Amino acid sequence: MRAFIASILRHWPALAFVTSAAMLAIAHAFETFGHLAPCTLCLYERQVYWLALPVAALAFIAGQGVIPRVFTPWIGGLLALVFLAGAGIAIYHAGAEWKFWPGPTTCTGAGAKVSAAGLADLLNGAKVTAPRCDQAAWVFLGLSMAGWNALISLKLAGWSAIWAIRSSKR
Repeated sequence: MRAFIASILRHWPALAFVTSAAMLAIAHAFETFGHLAPCTLCLYERQVYWLALPVAALAFIAGQGVIPRVFTPWIGGLLALVFLAGAGIAIYHAGAEWKFWPGPTTCTGAGAKVSAAGLADLLNGAKVTAPRCDQAAWVFLGLSMAGWNALISLKLAGWSAIWAIRSSKR
């Protein structure tokens, strides 16, 4: 088990980059192939992964010794904070879905119309309404996409924090 953890930490920036890219690909696949339009909070959750990509790339470069080692823990800490912010957004989104608290007012639309009639309405000047943030569009094992994203973001934040702490001891 120690060897497995050491391997993850040795390759953490690359794994964080790949995981962020995979999360974006999965979100876009749900949108493209599953026809699940993203709500406002879903788009905010995606922005976190877009931000994590260059930070993870910078952490990778720092881990290779290209950047002075003194900056490596700070970059790792920044990566942890990015993922922690993502977890916060996802928890807020999941809480709105479970009706623990209200979602933002931008998420109270009736949902996007994905049909020929909806396109015709749009061409005739109808307003486009974003999908609701307080209704889970997809649930697996009792968790919505926002719930799964919260768990994954917390895991990514934790590994990033551990990597930052370990890199400060080198």
